[in-house]
Amino acid sequence: MYAIVRTGGSQYKVEKDSVIEVNRIGSDEGAEIVLDDILMVCGDSGIKVGSPCVAGAKVKAKVLKHFKGDKIDAYTYKPKKRQQRHWGHRQLLTRLQITDIEVG
Repeated sequence: MYAIVRTGGSQYKVEKDSVIEVNRIGSDEGAEIVLDDILMVCGDSGIKVGSPCVAGAKVKAKVLKHFKGDKIDAYTYKPKKRQQRHWGHRQLLTRLQITDIEVG
């Protein structure tokens, strides 16, 4: 059984006991959270596609860790003008372990 979950503006295919990395979620480490924005569920009983979400479907997950992603460096310059700029960015991420998928 698997499901398509939308969180943090992105969609993820999840299965039971899988680990995914999503944009930062405001929960403590070790906390159980419920993701209820389920776009599709596929299991033994067939495929259920929501419009936009599957009614009553839930995915339970455990927050494993909060961390920062890899450093992304960016650089821009204007030729012949001695104007240049360098900056970096590290995205705040959360690692989740999927514990259960419930179909409503």
